[in-house]
Amino acid sequence: MSKVALTYRDYAALPDDGRRYQILDGELFVTPAPGTRHQITSMRLSTQLHAHVTAHGLGLVLAAPADVILADTSIVQPDILFVATDRQAVVSARGIEGAPTLGVEILSPTTADVDRRRKRDLYARYGVPYYWIVDADARVIEMYRLTAGAYELLARPTGAMMIAADPFPGLALTDIWP
Repeated sequence: MSKVALTYRDYAALPDDGRRYQILDGELFVTPAPGTRHQITSMRLSTQLHAHVTAHGLGLVLAAPADVILADTSIVQPDILFVATDRQAVVSARGIEGAPTLGVEILSPTTADVDRRRKRDLYARYGVPYYWIVDADARVIEMYRLTAGAYELLARPTGAMMIAADPFPGLALTDIWP
């Protein structure tokens, strides 16, 4: 028996009930709302990225929930995303329709495996140039760049003050950990 691949139409019909819905290659993933540690980290990091991007006219930073429609059967909600100025054509009224410049996922116990494997592979397949995995428990950010269809680790800063890699080289990130 074959699986039914869900599409954006199915996604748009899902209830607004506080859970996070994503469709990865036609398969529905449902997770509860993130915990406070996750949300504090997300707010602090997105605030610093937004300030930097705005000050330098680099593009747009959005925090979840924001739909990234990679394909009709792959709709994700990165915790934070960045769309560089030269990629603004992917920004539409319903979300980001195509690959953002950067997708950021903050690990939670319920999402860590999906973030490290399924979403990383999906982002690479659809050409997201940069991918960051944030581990608030370990106080580390893994910063990857897409090279020849796969992500290579650019940097793995840790601690209270971290220096970012591409697409924000030299940006000092401070006090993002709760």
